[in-house]
Amino acid sequence: MKQLALDFIVAPAPTLDNFVAGRNAELLQNLRQWAFRDTRERFIYVWGLAGSGRSHLLKSAVAAVRDSGASAAYVECSGGMQFAEDLEHMDRVAVDNVDRLDDTAQIALFNLYNSLRERHGALLVSGNAPPVQLKLRADLVTRLGWGLVYQVHALSDEEKTQALTRHAAARGFPLSGEVCDYLLNRVRRDLPSLLAMLDALDRHSLETKRPITVPLVRELLQAAQPPGAGKDD
Repeated sequence: MKQLALDFIVAPAPTLDNFVAGRNAELLQNLRQWAFRDTRERFIYVWGLAGSGRSHLLKSAVAAVRDSGASAAYVECSGGMQFAEDLEHMDRVAVDNVDRLDDTAQIALFNLYNSLRERHGALLVSGNAPPVQLKLRADLVTRLGWGLVYQVHALSDEEKTQALTRHAAARGFPLSGEVCDYLLNRVRRDLPSLLAMLDALDRHSLETKRPITVPLVRELLQAAQPPGAGKDD
């Protein structure tokens, strides 16, 4: 049961299909077109708070590009990082958390933007704020604002509850509002983690032949805690 309890930590691979759009339907549609090269808009910048789903969208878009047979790369930004030299030859590049770039990497991204533009490639970038509010070099900020700019709106608790309920129904079991509330207050609040937890609950429910209730959720969470950790209340 210990291993089963830990299964929920591994969320399913992000795809455009398993991203719950909420208020992001237009953005999701444009990313599909971007991924399948079905649009003239080759440069998109998305921003939002932590947990809004920015990384999910960038990784999903890159996966969709690769599935279509084109070349694509996902880049996670961090201090002191360097951009790979072959990125400018990719069909599509996604650069996540651009606000973390240092001065040298900002120059590299500026050059990458220009190279992709000249070679008819495309760039998808994410940050924690709109382009004009980023503390980056002015010429890079200007480039990031040239294309489509979207805010990624995090799902409300009501939308997450609806998504959990639909997911449970698809798996063939009812999900009470009490269990939904408990999950939202005890589990990582990003939707992939919540859905993965629901899948683990379903498996544990089938193995133990017990319905999915708050006590069952509590049991699974306690079993997943490392030795010596405090018990859930």
